[in-house]
Amino acid sequence: MKKHCLLLTFTAFTFFFAHPATAQSKIDSLLPLRGLCIAAPSPGGIESFSTFIEEELAPRKVNTLILRIDFNYQFVSRPELRDSIALSASDVKKLVAVCRKKNIRLIPQINLLGHQSWAGRLNNLLKVYPQFDETPYVIMPEKYEWPNEDGLYCKSYCPLHPDVHKVVFDLVNEICDVFESTAFHAGMDEVFYLGDDECPRCQGFDKAELFALEVRTVRDHLAKDNRELWIWGDRLLDGKTTGYGMWEASYNDTWPAIDLIPKDVMICDWHYERADKSAVYFAMKGFRVATCSWRNPSIAVKQVNDMINFRTNATAVMKDRFQGMIQTVWSGAENFLRECNDHKEGKITTGLSQWDCFQKMFEKINE
Repeated sequence: MKKHCLLLTFTAFTFFFAHPATAQSKIDSLLPLRGLCIAAPSPGGIESFSTFIEEELAPRKVNTLILRIDFNYQFVSRPELRDSIALSASDVKKLVAVCRKKNIRLIPQINLLGHQSWAGRLNNLLKVYPQFDETPYVIMPEKYEWPNEDGLYCKSYCPLHPDVHKVVFDLVNEICDVFESTAFHAGMDEVFYLGDDECPRCQGFDKAELFALEVRTVRDHLAKDNRELWIWGDRLLDGKTTGYGMWEASYNDTWPAIDLIPKDVMICDWHYERADKSAVYFAMKGFRVATCSWRNPSIAVKQVNDMINFRTNATAVMKDRFQGMIQTVWSGAENFLRECNDHKEGKITTGLSQWDCFQKMFEKINE
């Protein structure tokens, strides 16, 4: 019996290394999309991040890397919107080269519509172009607290301002060109300010129609260059009916937009405290969808199992709508790499940790 087991183990071992293409096709069939979403590194962190891609992402068979750029790039079309320290084109090309070498799809993200401020600070777009502000009467506080009387989480730009897309599409075009990307992630999550009663342009408009209009506008712009639009999925879920709440879903009536936007938009469906099954809802509505984890390893493992089960048990029509998994990281790239190194050196115990979640999720995927 022992000899038989050893023979089987040796045969499987030999097959895996003798047929790497077969092993690759197997995991691609199991979960076509295996991603990481993280803030782009600073210029000083390009080399270490490139090494991280080669030594940590590629061996785990990560095949999609979403980099949150926002204003961390030396934009030529809109230099007034650059961060004071920002990536150069040559910095970006180093990342493009290493991702191409390792067959990793590289997708840039700039937050559109929402997330135009954070805590008590305006982000660059509204700082430079205050006329785009959906709620200019909401003054940024010296000390931010939640909840607050204004319902301020993050500011939004007004999607109906006649000049806003002229500016943001310059950013989108330039960042997609330098990243040589076939897709763009527009964020569009946690939009609390939309169709405001005091906005002279969009007051009284249906919020779902406004949200859908902005999605279609961005999608149609990208389609001119054969690029896909990716967004977070929370605004397309009814937070009250599902019990998901106002963060992972919508309390401000944007959720009917799910029936108003093009079906080729890629949905990144994030749930961090429970292994909620809303990926099925998106797939049934005709969208491709990936489930997104954050820092809870046990939840991430459940989500991997769910996604595999969804694909395994789906109809032929729906199977490929269940695309896979994305680990999200909501600290800087440098902090995530530091956490990775601390784990390797035994300085951090496992538990609620972005790195531990990433590690456990990809261990499960690669079983």
